[in-house]
Amino acid sequence: MENLKTLIYKMADSQMILGHRNSEWAGIAPILEEDIAFASMAQDKIGHALALYTILHENLGEQDPDTVAFSRKPIDWKNAVLCELYTKDYGFALVRHFLFDQLEAIRFNTLKNSSMEPLAQLAKKFSSEIKYHTMHGDIWIKNLATGNETAKAKVQTALNECFEYANGLFEKVDNEEALIEQGLYVGEDVLKTAWLEKITPVLASAGLSVPVFGDKGKGALKGNHTLDLSATLAEMTEVYDIEPGAEW
Repeated sequence: MENLKTLIYKMADSQMILGHRNSEWAGIAPILEEDIAFASMAQDKIGHALALYTILHENLGEQDPDTVAFSRKPIDWKNAVLCELYTKDYGFALVRHFLFDQLEAIRFNTLKNSSMEPLAQLAKKFSSEIKYHTMHGDIWIKNLATGNETAKAKVQTALNECFEYANGLFEKVDNEEALIEQGLYVGEDVLKTAWLEKITPVLASAGLSVPVFGDKGKGALKGNHTLDLSATLAEMTEVYDIEPGAEW
């Protein structure tokens, strides 16, 4: 079931890395409310990653969550490249959050019916948490894009930048058809269609347009990542690397 492992690693790694990225806004977001919101969403994402790594460990024979989170090399990570990109621009962070969490809401809603019971149970729990993430993203996209022309232009620019990498969110695992036939999940094409149907009216209501997909961010499941991931992992694992066997 290597393709199932890869799928779960893709979900877990994307949650883990974007959780770390979101945590970087604590203390520097435009307003205090957003400091708290991004910190809370970061905590949720890292918790989701932990739960998925636990399924890999307990049900599919992978190493324990701490080991897979802190001991792998960048080439071994399966996260979407969009999640790892470093930026100090709040507009980009907000748009990435909006796009990613809308997809995750759809993904976990479909996984409630997965034939893998531990994954289905986890999806039911995650769906209720991610609902608040999508509400946050919807509200702030609309607030900024309808505020003034400068803000709207910056949000559209961030959308254009994110769509250069957005196809990577839907990268397929090898032999995806087998997972679909076994009822493990619905497949990336179904998710992409549902995602576009969900985000398009939200963006339209804010006067924004859905950009054309770009060609960047492909091959993440094969280890093709940016230097941003290497820098992030070095930062994430700094304490763990000092004493890997330590118990805190």
